[in-house]
Amino acid sequence: MMIRFVAAVVLLTAMFGCGASRAPPPVTEASLLKTASSLKKFVDKLPMLPKIYGYKMQNGKRIPGSLTVGMYAKKWKFHRDLPPTTVFAYGTSAATATVPGPTIETIQGVPTTLTWLNFLPESHILPWDPTIPTAIPKQGGVPTVVHLHGGVHPPEYDGSAFAWFTANFREKGSFWTRKTYTYPNVQHAGNLWYHDHALGLTRINLLAGLIGAYVIRDPALDAKLNLPSGLEFDQHLFVFDRSFNKDGSLYMNYTGNNPIIHPQWQPEYFGDAIVVNGKAWPYLNVQRRKYRFRIVNAANARYFRFSLTNGLSFTMVGADTSYLPHPVNTDSILMAPSEIADVIIDFSATNAKESVLENNAPYPYPTGTNVNSLNKVIMKFIIAPGKSNPPDTSSVPPVLMVYPPAIAPKGAVKRYIVMYEYQAAGGPTHLYINGKRLEDPATETPKSGTTEVWEVINLTGDDHPLHLHLASFQAIKVQEIVDLSTFTACMAQKNDSLKCNVNSHVKGKLINIPEYERTWKHTVKITPGYQTTIVVKFNLVDNDAPYPFDASTEPGYVYHCHILDHEDNAMIRPLKLLPA
Repeated sequence: MMIRFVAAVVLLTAMFGCGASRAPPPVTEASLLKTASSLKKFVDKLPMLPKIYGYKMQNGKRIPGSLTVGMYAKKWKFHRDLPPTTVFAYGTSAATATVPGPTIETIQGVPTTLTWLNFLPESHILPWDPTIPTAIPKQGGVPTVVHLHGGVHPPEYDGSAFAWFTANFREKGSFWTRKTYTYPNVQHAGNLWYHDHALGLTRINLLAGLIGAYVIRDPALDAKLNLPSGLEFDQHLFVFDRSFNKDGSLYMNYTGNNPIIHPQWQPEYFGDAIVVNGKAWPYLNVQRRKYRFRIVNAANARYFRFSLTNGLSFTMVGADTSYLPHPVNTDSILMAPSEIADVIIDFSATNAKESVLENNAPYPYPTGTNVNSLNKVIMKFIIAPGKSNPPDTSSVPPVLMVYPPAIAPKGAVKRYIVMYEYQAAGGPTHLYINGKRLEDPATETPKSGTTEVWEVINLTGDDHPLHLHLASFQAIKVQEIVDLSTFTACMAQKNDSLKCNVNSHVKGKLINIPEYERTWKHTVKITPGYQTTIVVKFNLVDNDAPYPFDASTEPGYVYHCHILDHEDNAMIRPLKLLPA
């Protein structure tokens, strides 16, 4: 049995900042599992996320709107039988703040202005590690900055890790310029989400609760597609994992896997309880008809492979921020952290009274431990008898959206992106891309408006969800690296794919890219021991048009692994676009 603890009070003080006075009591794996196992499944109803609108109606037309959303510390009930938990939550007020935060609904082509405010306390509710690159305010407070994940917007609105700020803007990071962001919503209709992005604190700020949905709608397209709609029949499912102490407080490890080097950081966080829309193992009453669910994997590190019991399946209509070219019927969907699946479930396709949403993805993915009885189960759908009322008039058309194909133009720039894991004293110490830090000068400098080919090589044992800010991209080929140990040894010495004859090593078997991932995405899975070829568009994917703003200004963008523990230490690199 492993005991998790912090050995010294002085270390805890460094990690928490002002106000920490004593180390927490030791916590065992058994005690955490006991707390999670004591929570009865399917007793809390799935919450419907609150919705706010980033536009206004004037004379029957939708015009630009403005919102103010704050970050608050408050108590939250994750389960009927669990004491209230202190969380950080987004909301238009402390009273209305929720985990996840409110869904922000916007209209394609109609800008939304958002002011993000920080009302968080002087000290964090979770431990943090000062030995990794981290925003550390000199006057105390919790640094935050909001990133609209999947958004197409100028760099100053991207939520740079260095644009963090504390409560009342008392302290600000080196790239902070403004408290109000304007999202132009110029991209096609689709599903996005917003979350914290502060340097070195992303993993703990999201664990604390700073996540929320953002939707860009095209009313004309909605009417044309005629997919299930309305508050009841079109819902979000934010899925993530958390561990709880018996007093209800969030648990995060207080000791790193390699504490001599990093006192708190561990390579992945896996919680014992599965939470959907802020409730552990909830249920939802549904009618015998089609429903649309926008599923977001908001976990720090856990992959989910979703399936349904009692003969039901998914019809997937969208992935991340894009629709698919046509609907894809599938019995299971593998989702990495930060991926979004837009699915239709037809509950009239079974005579059963219920269906359980399940998971069978190992963790860490793909070679880790198999799922257990706790994380195998996600939530339950309880299916009402009889016909739907009102009758279901929605449909799933055979063609959804036609985008430009994932073909790079002749002479397109090709880049090699290599993922490394570094170890010492028997455990991981940090992860880099191309052997470089976030602070090192940008080496990926595409010209705005162009399309490139990136060959992404994974020399680690983990699957990494690669996320590029601003750009849209699509995997077109995944091929095994033969004689991997020889190639890895060469790369460790030379850090140069071409000097290590990468083309002579990428000759192994091919992996099929699932049909439900064949569209323009904001996150792509990078298989360990393989090279993944992706076509990257630094333009509007609807029509290859240039961005209607200057994407070359400071502070630029970034690309990174979306396993948040990896991103924080420090699998993240700058992405600087050149003028068109």
